[in-house]
Amino acid sequence: MRSCHSLFVILATFFIASRVSAAGLCDDFYARLPNVQRSLCEDAKLQANAARSVKGRALYTRDIRPDDARLRVLVIGGIHGDELSSASVALHWIGLAQAAPSQTHWRFIPALNPDGLFSRPSRRVNANGVDLNRNFPTPNWKREAPFYWAKQTRKDPRRWPGKLPLSEPESKFIVEEMQRFKPNLIVSIHAPYGLLDFDGPLAPPVRLGRLYLDQVGIYPGSLGNYGGVHKGMPVVTIELPSALKTPSDAEMQRMWLDLRRWMGERMGPSTTVLAPVPAARK
Repeated sequence: MRSCHSLFVILATFFIASRVSAAGLCDDFYARLPNVQRSLCEDAKLQANAARSVKGRALYTRDIRPDDARLRVLVIGGIHGDELSSASVALHWIGLAQAAPSQTHWRFIPALNPDGLFSRPSRRVNANGVDLNRNFPTPNWKREAPFYWAKQTRKDPRRWPGKLPLSEPESKFIVEEMQRFKPNLIVSIHAPYGLLDFDGPLAPPVRLGRLYLDQVGIYPGSLGNYGGVHKGMPVVTIELPSALKTPSDAEMQRMWLDLRRWMGERMGPSTTVLAPVPAARK
């Protein structure tokens, strides 16, 4: 009986801490992110994951999972901490996914790099100074990533790939999520180039809202290279026009509807209901 009581206390304490932590996060998001009201964050019902950033900040996720899901889609914002609009759009899209359920299991990670996001000023890199979008384990990373950084970026500190692939807890978390969640599609939201990029085996979307396809190539250690090229897992990379300002609400909705339309045309729905996968680790 005592052990059951202790377990109850532990679970209750964790639940309360998670609620308090999420409330604090919404205060922070409201203060930092463009076009994000506190109510938008609260309605998203973000859950603290067991994974942590370099500085120990929780990485928050939200699953929207119907019983008849036929696709799994992972949506990631805030890989670069100074691309504030990317996290905002991810939060708005959580609301759209809630409002119009579909046969898709969505998993949202709106702010992968909270240390960079909440730095003052915000920083592209994480707390170790690593560009998370150059830290994924693409083939020949140890040779190509440092060479590209030194020769092509002239050792730009904003694009340092790190000492080793997956040296950072944030990039390691995404790879673990890919293994657990097994997404049929990854949507990675960035800024500020105002275009649409794509890596993977499918025919890419031509446009999402006002963003048109303009494939910019692949980079050593990038998520598009790792997921789309190396793992054969399609990656849509959205480059918003501004890092500090979101598109209008109507434009964000158009982008969302265009994404859903392309998914329906190119990805299914499959005739087989997917087996459930574990919820994001709390």
